[in-house]
Amino acid sequence: MTNGLRLGSLIGAATLIADQLLKVWVVFLYDLPAKGRVEVLPFFDLVMVWNRGISYGLFQQDTLLGRAILVAVSLIACVFILFWLRAPMTKFQAVALGLILGGAAGNGIDRAVYGAVADFVLLYGFGFEWYVFNIADAAIVVGVALILYGAVFRGDRAEAA
Repeated sequence: MTNGLRLGSLIGAATLIADQLLKVWVVFLYDLPAKGRVEVLPFFDLVMVWNRGISYGLFQQDTLLGRAILVAVSLIACVFILFWLRAPMTKFQAVALGLILGGAAGNGIDRAVYGAVADFVLLYGFGFEWYVFNIADAAIVVGVALILYGAVFRGDRAEAA
């Protein structure tokens, strides 16, 4: 196992576990679906949204075929990232890919088990509300941002992780 694959897989597994544990707590233990919107901080609420689509609720899928396609896309993304992690890369790149891997796996599991992704974090302020998201979504966004940052500002090149 290459160092990038090892590190990326470790970060991916940690992200997946954190995402799934928090979703179990929010949905089943805290029972957010029964509570509705819960204010946590003046700019942060918990609110339960079942996203049957992709990012930002686009392409909502209510059929078994649509759900299967989205699960397959998540699985394909995970396999692609695992192959990408086998290539020589920096630790920075491996961490970024691991975050994307864990996020894609977490949302894929939600789609396979629940038929939709469990989103519950709502940030807002100054008259603006962001889309409701979860840990997996945040990990994907941070991972992509790190990949872009590394490519543009760090000049990341393939190195042994």
